[in-house]
Amino acid sequence: MTQQHTEFEFPTGVVEPEYDLWADGVDIDPTGVLAEVDPVDAAWRHKARTFILDEVKDDIHEYWDKADYPLHLIKKLGDAGLLRDGLDFAGHEPMSPMAAGLVNMELARGDGSVATIVGVQGGLALRSVMFCGSAQQKTKYGVPMLAGELAGSFALTEPTHGSDSVGLETRAHKVDGGYVINGEKKWIGNGSIGGITVTWARDDDGKVRGFLVDQESAGYTATTIKNKLSLRAIWQAHIRMENVFVPDEDVLPDSHSFKDTARVLFATRLGVAWSAVGHATACYESAVLYAKARTQFGRPLAASQIVQERLARMQSELATIQLLAVQSTKREARGELTGPQASLAKYTATRTARQIAANARDLLGGNGILTSNRVARHFADIEAIHTYEGTETVQALLMGRNITGISAFA
Repeated sequence: MTQQHTEFEFPTGVVEPEYDLWADGVDIDPTGVLAEVDPVDAAWRHKARTFILDEVKDDIHEYWDKADYPLHLIKKLGDAGLLRDGLDFAGHEPMSPMAAGLVNMELARGDGSVATIVGVQGGLALRSVMFCGSAQQKTKYGVPMLAGELAGSFALTEPTHGSDSVGLETRAHKVDGGYVINGEKKWIGNGSIGGITVTWARDDDGKVRGFLVDQESAGYTATTIKNKLSLRAIWQAHIRMENVFVPDEDVLPDSHSFKDTARVLFATRLGVAWSAVGHATACYESAVLYAKARTQFGRPLAASQIVQERLARMQSELATIQLLAVQSTKREARGELTGPQASLAKYTATRTARQIAANARDLLGGNGILTSNRVARHFADIEAIHTYEGTETVQALLMGRNITGISAFA
């Protein structure tokens, strides 16, 4: 007797459709402010978006899940001219502050770790060399860092000096032919992958100086920090320097005090605000796409009043930080941006991005915690940018001092 087999049909609702949360079609510029930028700046934005879609999109969540660093992207970013962060180099097409902001936004919209590669390599390490270095140092170190051929890191934060970075304790003692550095640094992006670490330390007179430390130097030990929740596709290091020798030619000649360090940090603060805009954009567009594709109670989520109200709120918040970032960057381009204004941009953008990400995560329900669905990665990565380049509390104190004329720093 032959047994008959019929093809089994799954009941409706058993098989879940795939959600393409990278799809085009969402209006992510509700006021049109980004559409009005200069065409040259818009071309830089397009280049960054193309890089994300071609080089990052398909496998970044796997790197993030495994806490693995896609080191090959440093060279690819260099080849694409995206490691500049607005710095001018002879023989290279100009990149305005607006272009740098838009690049940062698009890279963060793709992935926070990739945006942080540029923030560390170009925004901090390369900028330190270009602001404070000699002509020889700019050629020896700056050019290969720009090309992504030499990894660069920026070592300021210490295990016991984060927000209180002005109190750094790493010491540089003058010896014949150079300096000997002793101290520890923590949360140093690119500090354990080989290359150069721009190290900020106090000399024998107590002055803060910058030193170009080869990561292969004797006495330099870097341990990649494990168990991170944020920015898992880039490595930060805990560095210990024991009698690390730095020759005189690798001391940054135009670094004389913490004011020089702060000048580098100030130039990168708007970049963090733009990163927040990028993260918020990714969360908003993912929420819109999901709401239109997900069916519950016999209709798309997008047909629910409460969902539309949430999306409207997210759009309003996104438009707010876009306008703030653009206006702040226009002032920066004219040389008119003040420290409190930069703090306001960073403070508002990261706080608002957190709200958008939380709303998007909730709207996606259980699917919102899957890193492959974008929102969870951005939600986690926003926690890092909310802290680095000055915590919310530090930014608030800077703004408060400007508002009242009274310093409340301890």
